Amino acid sequence: METLALKIEYDGTNFGGWQIQKNARTVQDEIEKVFENICGYRISLTGAGRTDAGVHARGQVAHARLEPEFLIPGKKIPQVLNSNLPNDIRIKAASILDFDFHARYDAVAREYSYTITNVDSVFENKFKTLTKYKLDFKLLEKSCKIFLGVHDFTTFSKRNPSTKNYVCNVKICNWHYAGANTWKFRIKADRFVYGMVRSIVGAMLDVARGKRTLREIESALKMSNRDLSSPIAPAKGLVLEKIYYPKKFNLFED
Repeated sequence: METLALKIEYDGTNFGGWQIQKNARTVQDEIEKVFENICGYRISLTGAGRTDAGVHARGQVAHARLEPEFLIPGKKIPQVLNSNLPNDIRIKAASILDFDFHARYDAVAREYSYTITNVDSVFENKFKTLTKYKLDFKLLEKSCKIFLGVHDFTTFSKRNPSTKNYVCNVKICNWHYAGANTWKFRIKADRFVYGMVRSIVGAMLDVARGKRTLREIESALKMSNRDLSSPIAPAKGLVLEKIYYPKKFNLFED
């Protein structure tokens, strides 16, 4: 049985997240409905990351097992799907694989970005979080070092009954000035637990506005206690940028 791999981007503003759920519009459901309309049967997708409501993606990856009667050529799949998908979802690339591949379990790392600005603009507010406080960006940069490396991120996450442990290895964690009074956070790790990035950003913003100290955040991380977390950052500033896989897969030409 062949496997379909998709690279997907979406504006998460009007979605209840990636994964299908009752009484909410989701990215997975929208794509599967298009497949059903085209093929006459439902193709079940599995995403590499289950983004929350309001969270965006530039490099989501999903896979599906294909039935023998699936006849759309791999190179034509993006064009066929995009002509039927809503404007807030786009298939950036597609491959039909003759080997076993799992979008979630074969991933070796994931990368997210989070963008903040102090300029209130109707043209920016879907993808950036407006901060109304004066921030010390030297402290913001220093706070990144706390989260680098292997840690238990229980404090800076949401509880998820299906998560057995909250240990993650953060390999990249930094802020940079992106121009036009905008700052962008980049974080890459072997895995992320539920609500982790937004919880970390919330804590760093508390440090940068003088509400908490670096030492307090460092201690909170070690304590593995959600009562020591900061308010979680809004979803709209968060983007799933990229999913990393072993080179042997070579999923997409880009």
